[in-house]
Amino acid sequence: MTTPLLISCQSLSKSFGSRPLFEGLSLSIFVGDRLGLIGPNGAGKSTLLKILAGIEKADEGILSAKRGLRLGYVPQSCEFPDLPPKSILINALSDDREKADYEKEHLAETWLSKLGFTGAEPSAARLSGGWKKRLSLAEQLIKSPDLLLLDEPTNHLDLEGILWLEKFLLREVHGYLLVSHDRYFLQNVTNRTVEINPAFPGGIFAIDGSYSEFLEQKENFLKGQLEQERSMASKARREVDWLRRSPKARTSKSKSRVDEAHELLEDLSQVQGRNVQKRAEIDFAASERETRKLLVAKNLSKEVNGRVLFRHLDFTLSPGTRIGLMGPNGSGKTTLLKLIAGEATPDQGTIKRADPLAIVYFDQHRAQLPPDITLRKALCPHGDYVLFRGQSIHVNGWCKRFLFSPDILEMPIGKLSGGEKARIAIAHLMLQPADLLLLDEPTNDLDIPTLETLEESLLDFPGAVVLITHDRCMLDRTCNALLVLGDPDDVQLYPDYVQWQASKKTDKSTERPKEKKKEVTAPKSKMTYGEKLEHEKIEGKIAQLEEEVKQLNSLLSSSEVAQDSKRLSELCTAIGLAETEIERLYLRWDELNKKLE
Repeated sequence: MTTPLLISCQSLSKSFGSRPLFEGLSLSIFVGDRLGLIGPNGAGKSTLLKILAGIEKADEGILSAKRGLRLGYVPQSCEFPDLPPKSILINALSDDREKADYEKEHLAETWLSKLGFTGAEPSAARLSGGWKKRLSLAEQLIKSPDLLLLDEPTNHLDLEGILWLEKFLLREVHGYLLVSHDRYFLQNVTNRTVEINPAFPGGIFAIDGSYSEFLEQKENFLKGQLEQERSMASKARREVDWLRRSPKARTSKSKSRVDEAHELLEDLSQVQGRNVQKRAEIDFAASERETRKLLVAKNLSKEVNGRVLFRHLDFTLSPGTRIGLMGPNGSGKTTLLKLIAGEATPDQGTIKRADPLAIVYFDQHRAQLPPDITLRKALCPHGDYVLFRGQSIHVNGWCKRFLFSPDILEMPIGKLSGGEKARIAIAHLMLQPADLLLLDEPTNDLDIPTLETLEESLLDFPGAVVLITHDRCMLDRTCNALLVLGDPDDVQLYPDYVQWQASKKTDKSTERPKEKKKEVTAPKSKMTYGEKLEHEKIEGKIAQLEEEVKQLNSLLSSSEVAQDSKRLSELCTAIGLAETEIERLYLRWDELNKKLE
């Protein structure tokens, strides 16, 4: 059975001024696709999402969609008016005149509950970045889109929020296209991966399967393309030798061979261009000091706005130490970084630094360069040269290290992507010799090849590193210790990410035994006759509701329902209500089981 097509792009091209983003790009998206879109910074991923959403138009090409297709679009940053979240969602349904007001209110409450809102939240404008992201999701999902477009959905979310989002997308959203550089997130939530990259014919490479399967097939393809180049180069040498012979020696040769030889040379040039893999050259300069202890913190405590972040915290930073700071937003990670940097003072305890200690601090809220200054001025603010490791480097060579072409040095940086601006910030850091690198969310907006290069640079850096990131892959690859904040009286230290993961599983598996232990000394509550009858029937109710949800989900993919917006909305509401009731029954079943123990 053929999977229904939702949207198709044929030979799309888009440029900003004289700068091409992509050319001749073709892509089809089908029902059930959970598609991850990746590619280098500046390849046009966010722009493609805006073209699909109808916010921008392609310069060339054809965009065709299924009749009546409903799209949802969640941008990178979400801003809302000063209204309660529930009002935001009801306003989003204002164009749906088929729904009565009470239906709109009920639907809004259902989605807010699914997304973790309790109803006691402040106005939407005062929500944190992570909760604004959730509200933006609700605003789009309430419209029952056939395809949800998500641009960097993990931005502004802490690690717990990212783990929640993974489960939510898999449970609640049946078709989406998302742009992300979070490699673990891509692995967990996608069933298809597409990369926009001039390294591929047509500028795109797509496979059905997980992100790890994509990496394997991509590697095989690029190896095959290198073999193709070698084979073509060998044949081209023979043809060039033939072409160089005197006309007299080849008068009997057909003109078609001459044409074929020129075509071969042109094809070889294209393949050679695709096989040139460019990566940013990130290399942090070290001060070469040999001190065994760079910084020693003893008994640190800190309180902010009357809330204790951590107490009695001890740690030592030595050359080769790479600590990852983990914990929910607001747990004190950035505050601890500022204490280490000397930008804040502890309420209690001491920090002893080696003298002198060269610290380089990458701030997630890094000073914003004016958008109208040129790339040349941003990279080399004091002329046409920078001094790197005692060597004077011209701006033309310096910009190439960070994958910028000298042709765009006069371009205002306001036209650059977020990842390209992040590379400028890293370029500034590389000019400062350091014993200690303090990095607060350095991965935001960076593409995957640059992330991998940054990881390799951190592994090679001989000094100490303290890193805040929600990129689990980077934590796993680079850190040899994880400091987990969140509980002021119980700051945990783990040797690596795998141990932290194992501890989370252990915590979950030991929750119930702990409850049983507490109940040993408590009087057992006896189950009433009515509760016994309820307990006997509850499993059957759960099974019945789960079967109903399964049948409702199967109806969603039918072409008849897809063309009936009212029916589709009714189905989505029914699924949401059924899943909420299933969760309530599980909680009640658990409660009744405790009375039997």
